Amino acid sequence: MPSRRSLLKAGGSLAAATLLPGTGPAAAESRPPDPWRKVPDILRKIRPPRFPSRKWDITAFGAVGDGTTDCTAAFAAAIGECHRRGGGRVVVPPGRFLTGAVHLLSNVELHVSEGAVMAFSTDPNAYLPVVLTRWEGTECRNYSPFIYAHGQRNIAVTGRGTLDGQARQGPWESWYANGGPQGGDQRALRKMGDDGVPVEERVFGAGHYLRPAMVQFVKCQNILVGDITILEPPMWTVNPVLCTNVTVRGITVVSTLYNTDGCDPEASSYVHIHHCRFNTNDDCVAVKSGRDADGRRVGVPSENIVVQDCQFSGRWGGITVGSEMSGGVRNVFAERCVINSPDFPGNYPVKYPVYIKAGKKRGGFIEGVYTRDFTGGNVDREVMFVNMDYASNEQGTEPVSVRDIRMERTRLDGADAVLNLVGLETDHLVGVRLEKCAFTNVTGPDTIAYTDGLSLRKVFVNGVEQ
Repeated sequence: MPSRRSLLKAGGSLAAATLLPGTGPAAAESRPPDPWRKVPDILRKIRPPRFPSRKWDITAFGAVGDGTTDCTAAFAAAIGECHRRGGGRVVVPPGRFLTGAVHLLSNVELHVSEGAVMAFSTDPNAYLPVVLTRWEGTECRNYSPFIYAHGQRNIAVTGRGTLDGQARQGPWESWYANGGPQGGDQRALRKMGDDGVPVEERVFGAGHYLRPAMVQFVKCQNILVGDITILEPPMWTVNPVLCTNVTVRGITVVSTLYNTDGCDPEASSYVHIHHCRFNTNDDCVAVKSGRDADGRRVGVPSENIVVQDCQFSGRWGGITVGSEMSGGVRNVFAERCVINSPDFPGNYPVKYPVYIKAGKKRGGFIEGVYTRDFTGGNVDREVMFVNMDYASNEQGTEPVSVRDIRMERTRLDGADAVLNLVGLETDHLVGVRLEKCAFTNVTGPDTIAYTDGLSLRKVFVNGVEQ
């Protein structure tokens, strides 16, 4: 039977877990402050942008929805005219519109109508010239994300149409798979970040192999991504970087290529992700804030992020923090999410509904990850995996802090175990709390290492209170 006081042998010595004083089924417990009281105030500060009622149809600028005509110039012209005229809606009508990189400007809503498909070119040259981006948490100049904005305000991608990344038809998989050439560029960029090479000298793009993100906004404010279906991105799908006031609502993401997270708010604040469906070949929602020395150089945390009413099917985590979290993360809330919903079956079962990744190479902090009212089941591994020894092969000596991780009112059927908590001998995991949870068809014991202040209250595993 899983036990809240399980021990894990690590490095030849026993790593102990300590319980908060006064915890246990029979104890009169002192209740900590409820962090969920912050959520209404956070949501009041998140407001989707609004746009003038003016409209510009891309076909008026030469776009043809035949799936073969290159419409890149038409998108740029329509967006430019909309921006110059004070803003409004650029409309993609029904049809299949082939395009390269699309760059949004302030006060422009790109509206992909029902029956419309933006089919993104499989030619890497369609995403040149290079732009300032963040690639796996390290700043550089690289191929443009498929939809991109830098330093803009009041921007949106909406509609019931489809963004088709066509990643399986392009070269992107060959760049990564089976020791492809991306690995060399990945290592080179990480070394540049560690060595403090100026960002303007970290130039990739043509002749290199770092796959671009699908939708990335950098240093933007007042963002909406709503209702759209996004298919087969080449890498991370929706990635706001150093952004504030972000709403991602009602989107559907289906991705089968490697590293194709669903939504990655990175070094961003006041983010609301709700009523979305994720079927991904990696994490569903992954909160990030930069990688290693470069992430610490930028030093901007992700904070005040609320995830509600989403469906998670993915190869790794449901709600995830890290592993690129060197700038810090605080105040992440997720509620009423369904794990492996039969209404939206995925290619992979979620391994960890709650997955937190940190390490000594990353450094940084994670303070406050709160989940409640998760349902579903068929979890591939543990319900909660907090790993402060992530990527342990990467040598590092930075202090890392992970604390205040809570799960409440969760009902899940089917998992290898409830908890896998991996603190470090030098940096303990602090303050994991589960309350009013029930887990059934759990097959194995918990593993807990270097964890202080583990608290379980009214937690049932296979019908037995822990």
